[in-house]
Amino acid sequence: MTDPPAQKTYRIEDLAHHSHTTVRTIRAYQDKGLLPRPERQGRANLYSDIHLTRLHQIAHLLDRGYTLASIKELLDAWDTGRGLGGVLGLVTEVEGPWTDEEPARITRAELNARFGDAPDDDAVAEAVELGVLERIHGDQDTFRVPSPQELSVAAELHAAGVPLSAISGHLKELRGQVEHIAARFLEFTTEYVFARYLDDPGHRTDAHAAEAASLVRRLRPLAQQTVDAELARAMRVFAVQHLRTRLGTERPPKPHRETRSIDLPVETISAVESLVGQEHTSTFIALAADREVRARTLDDLASPNRPHTELGE
Repeated sequence: MTDPPAQKTYRIEDLAHHSHTTVRTIRAYQDKGLLPRPERQGRANLYSDIHLTRLHQIAHLLDRGYTLASIKELLDAWDTGRGLGGVLGLVTEVEGPWTDEEPARITRAELNARFGDAPDDDAVAEAVELGVLERIHGDQDTFRVPSPQELSVAAELHAAGVPLSAISGHLKELRGQVEHIAARFLEFTTEYVFARYLDDPGHRTDAHAAEAASLVRRLRPLAQQTVDAELARAMRVFAVQHLRTRLGTERPPKPHRETRSIDLPVETISAVESLVGQEHTSTFIALAADREVRARTLDDLASPNRPHTELGE
């Protein structure tokens, strides 16, 4: 029977080299409880592949924006058997692309051609700042385009006569509003869907994390579909209203009429409601009263016994 291979060991300098970090950082991680203590052999501290793997995990989570405090919580979950692997899978799912759109590349010459030689250096710099274009290291004449659709919209608007500065300003305003919508959607789904996975330690297992990741995949297109539907509805309403206003065909608003409350028999109100519906009851009663007043006025004016001098009063 063959003996299992001996576990590889590292001195702290070697561990720092293999993990692309520093001795000082490793010691700081130990002090914070992020790394298990090394094995003591004589006067030397020896580290293993377990420490190397842990350092890679910490670096991975730091790159994703986690703080050392939150990383310690995740690593503690792993050490107590609650499944760091599943949590990392959920993180990967959330941080994955939220669109099927593939990034593209465009040269400065192609950019000039699409925008009719309009984009000067300031316009390009603003597009880079907004993330519409991304510079490629070592290639000053080529840009990465994260969303070709967004760039195409800008090109179409510019071709229709919209200045680049106006397009940039509109995008900044739109981005703020869309980010608010995204934040509210996440708050909504977290409150009703993901709270049990994030707040309950009993649900921080690999199986529960995999279930949460599956929910992310299912919910991911819902935000886009909801925004598309609501945007289509709002565009139709406001486009029609805007066109009517521009053409002068918008119907004038109904004049404001002062109102006051009066007592009516319940039977009368019920009878009117059954006839025209509750939402039209007050209008029906007002019109009926107006018609009765006008009829009586006409009858009074047409009465043969009415003195003619009163007609001018």
